[in-house]
Amino acid sequence: MQKKPLPGFSLIELMIVVTIIGVLAAIAIPSYHDYIRRARFAEVIAATAPFKTSISLALQQGIPASQLKNGAHGIPSAPASTKNLAHLLVKDGVITATGTDIAGGLTLILTPNADGSKWIMSGTCLAAGLCSD
Repeated sequence: MQKKPLPGFSLIELMIVVTIIGVLAAIAIPSYHDYIRRARFAEVIAATAPFKTSISLALQQGIPASQLKNGAHGIPSAPASTKNLAHLLVKDGVITATGTDIAGGLTLILTPNADGSKWIMSGTCLAAGLCSD
C-alpha cells in the first residue's frame, strides 16, 4: 500500500518564492523612496506659483525688482511652514523656497527676467533631480 503525499510546498519551492520576493523588493524600495521625495518636494514647488504670478505682474507694472519682497506690491506674505515647506522668501524679486528635512532640506531658487515672463531655476533641488530647469 502506497502512502499519499501530503499537500503543501517543498522547501525548494518556498526558497524560490522568497528569492523572487527579495529581488522585487530590492528593485521597488529605492523607486518608492525616490517617488516619495519627489512628491514631498512637489509641495515646495507648488507653493511658489502665487509668488511667481504676483512678481510677474509687479514687474510688468514697472515696479523695480529691488522693491519686490514678501508683503509688498501685491506679493503675498511668507506662508506658514508646513510638513514639507520650511520657508519661502521673496527678496529683490527672487523666490527662495526651502523644503523641510523630511522633504530633503533642498532649496528652489527662481529668478525672473526683466519683465517676469521667464524664470531661471536654480538651487540644490536641480542636482538632486527633484526639480527640472
